[in-house]
Amino acid sequence: MFGKILNIENNIITIENVNRSSLSHLMNCHVIFEEAGRKVVGEVILTSDELIKVMLVGEIKNNIFSSGVIRKPAGNSLIRVINVGELQAMIGTSNERSVLLGTSATYDNYKIYMPVSNFFANHSAIIGNTGSGKSCGVTTILQNLFTTGKEKPVNAHIVLFDAYAEYHDAFTDLASEGLNSKNYSLGNPLDNQLLFPAYFLDEDDLAIMLDISSANQIHILSETLQLVKIFKSSDPLIFSYKNNIIASCISDILTSGRSSVQIRDQIMAVLTNYYTDTLNLDTIIKSPGYDRTLRQCLHIDDQGKLNAMQILNEFFQNYRKVNLEDLKLPENIVYNLNDIYYALEFALISEGVLNNEEAYNQNNILKVRLHSIINSPNHEIFDVSNYISKDNFVKMFFQDNGKPVQIACVNLNNFDDHFAKTITKLFSRLFFNYTTNLKDRGSFPINIILEEAHRYVQNDNDINILGYNIFDRITKEGRKYGTILLFITQRPSELSTTALSQCSNFIAFRLFYPKDIEIVKSISTNIAPETLEKVKSLTTGTCLTFGVSFKVPLLVRLDLPKHLPKSTSVDIDAVWF
Repeated sequence: MFGKILNIENNIITIENVNRSSLSHLMNCHVIFEEAGRKVVGEVILTSDELIKVMLVGEIKNNIFSSGVIRKPAGNSLIRVINVGELQAMIGTSNERSVLLGTSATYDNYKIYMPVSNFFANHSAIIGNTGSGKSCGVTTILQNLFTTGKEKPVNAHIVLFDAYAEYHDAFTDLASEGLNSKNYSLGNPLDNQLLFPAYFLDEDDLAIMLDISSANQIHILSETLQLVKIFKSSDPLIFSYKNNIIASCISDILTSGRSSVQIRDQIMAVLTNYYTDTLNLDTIIKSPGYDRTLRQCLHIDDQGKLNAMQILNEFFQNYRKVNLEDLKLPENIVYNLNDIYYALEFALISEGVLNNEEAYNQNNILKVRLHSIINSPNHEIFDVSNYISKDNFVKMFFQDNGKPVQIACVNLNNFDDHFAKTITKLFSRLFFNYTTNLKDRGSFPINIILEEAHRYVQNDNDINILGYNIFDRITKEGRKYGTILLFITQRPSELSTTALSQCSNFIAFRLFYPKDIEIVKSISTNIAPETLEKVKSLTTGTCLTFGVSFKVPLLVRLDLPKHLPKSTSVDIDAVWF
């Protein structure tokens, strides 16, 4: 079968085919180049009547396989097909800390296992065209993780963001294993209500939610959050502070140098929309001779003059003497989106945007976007009337009636793409910040699985606005803290290049699109071009695996999960006929 070595070029060895017949059954099988003290392993990538080509993939020493070949095999090496013991050293076998992936597509009935630590402690990507088996694949992996093996991962914290409500019933068997799953959604009484308290939102969260277009808007959001906490405080100084903001705005209008009519109209507009019990259009202004309302002081005479200009200036200056240094705000202030909207209005006033048309047009869109959320069903996510700390919220997220929850599914099916993207970013930031602040680093690992990840993990504008993209940051920094991402996508070419570059494991199902195939080629190593070509024609449920969880790239057939996700194609025959 194997004759002499004819040629060695880079990692490809050409061997004489002494049988003089095509040995197609050897394709993708592994062969051993055996010599004194070591065994070099190669994968058959081409066979013909005259020759066999083998790509070197690693070495076996003392029954331990290592990827890569330092020294090429000698010309007089004994060349033979790999045996079972060597195959086990190269691919691995089952143990208490491994998860069954599927069956080898090359070696009949040989089961492929992944070390749990290598796969779930590293960022990974599952890629493939629609209908290629991604959803069934991830369901199989998770079901096998929880239901097979003697030792159960009772301290797992997996959150799966479910784009199409496919996984709702996929993990119902966990209870029989002494484990728990939990479903979150908006508006489904059978699920747990998806919540994210409005008082958790910081300026970066608001920037993401309101899709700001300039980093200059960040300080307005920061001021908004400061104001909302002040306004929700019961300190009597708050009323003076509100008056201070209004008075400052109107004082700017009075000294703007505009015409009397413009000044009057702007002051009327401000006090019609923003007022307090003590400062409004009906407030009495005392002056020598008689008292009059603020509205009356805005009267313009026949010459077009605002005669009460000096009186108004002096009146509003009295409201600009507030010292907030003594104001002490409690930590557990509760507020909702309506409160944030009210504070945003005052923040814009204090920034003087009402006197600057360009600034008004740029920043008023923040109010419009926030108002649209408030007037949509999505606002219910942020309506939490009781205070809970972020740490306790994360812990409770992975609990159900006091019992630990190993996997939580978040249904995003009812949200549009932008809001679904917002939700994934808000929760990912929350989980990442939680794990990075733990005193005992890595003591509460959280695995985040993103279905249809290309909709959320993009090369978007966050880096220019916030200085970072949360998914890129997690892929670069999260592993050491225990925040791990798993991307499931049919379009890897649309995924953030930074995030994808940080993935250590890849499970590639069938792909057609040339750019997606090029992505696989660029991130893979020790994979023959012939094997990569097979990605275009893989049958449903068959995948190419490579990365730190796999000592060599493998073609694997995955079994169907016990409970299928609702991801199968529509049955046209049954419906049409």
